[in-house]
Amino acid sequence: MHNDNGFMLFAGTSHPELSQQIAEAVGVQLGKIQIETFPDGEIGVHVLDNVRGRDVFLLQSVARHPNLYLMELLILVDAMKRASARSIVAVLPYFGYARQDRKGTAREPITAKLVADLLERAGVTRVLTMDLHTEQIQGFFNIPVDNLYAMPLFVEAIKQRGVAKCAVVTPDVGSIKLARSFAEALKCDYAIVDKRRLSAKRVEMNALIGDVKDRDVWIVDDICSTGQTLEAAAKVCKKAGAKRVFAAVTHGIFSGKAFEESAIEKMLVSNTIPLPPKFGDKRVKVVSAAPLFAKAIDSIVGAKSISSLYNRA
Repeated sequence: MHNDNGFMLFAGTSHPELSQQIAEAVGVQLGKIQIETFPDGEIGVHVLDNVRGRDVFLLQSVARHPNLYLMELLILVDAMKRASARSIVAVLPYFGYARQDRKGTAREPITAKLVADLLERAGVTRVLTMDLHTEQIQGFFNIPVDNLYAMPLFVEAIKQRGVAKCAVVTPDVGSIKLARSFAEALKCDYAIVDKRRLSAKRVEMNALIGDVKDRDVWIVDDICSTGQTLEAAAKVCKKAGAKRVFAAVTHGIFSGKAFEESAIEKMLVSNTIPLPPKFGDKRVKVVSAAPLFAKAIDSIVGAKSISSLYNRA
């Protein structure tokens, strides 16, 4: 795809590798911007290309240093708006603060809604993201939100490994829809682990609903942060007679020593978030989301259907 429709692609500093992959897949050069940090920590931005009358796509993954990258994104959006960009699409491979999407107890914020308000107020006219923690977040916006799904990428990778007698497992009831989609694509059964979150860092697993005995299990989820949820789900599956346990996770945050001692033999993870520095766990295989984002950008520019990317019946 060539830059003959007046659109331009820019990237923040959160994920240079993915930004370059998407630009190459789209077939354009990343726009030129200068981002610097002043001695007091404030962020300075200067857009070096002319964006007047252009449709601008801004790539930024709000992870690793979410506060820094969110603020950087907002400043970039403001710069583009004041430079008379025609539209500004925020491409957020990982939507930060998505887990704070409701009030769990009294006097808690709904930070996902706050982020939505900030993006809109700054001047974002559309959002393109992948595997929102909950799809209800789309309703926090008054602008179009395109939520891509990494599931087809993982299904293809799983099929390449070979699918024999397997089962798909979701580590909590919130991911039942995801597990059902995986199971339908892989033509196998799915099971559910009953999870109760005790705190931001502690989870408790109870019953397993479904049959995994003598099967290879694929645990599917959208986020792996501390890895406790996946580790606990893997133990439940092993206890229920699973032969081997694998995992497929869209967003690999991998905080601390995530799943280092887990029963999970192999994990597929997309590159919506860069792996931590010096991350060397050989059990993790990265599946690139760049081609899917490139196709989505092509669809937005060409006013084509995003849902057609999945070839669903």
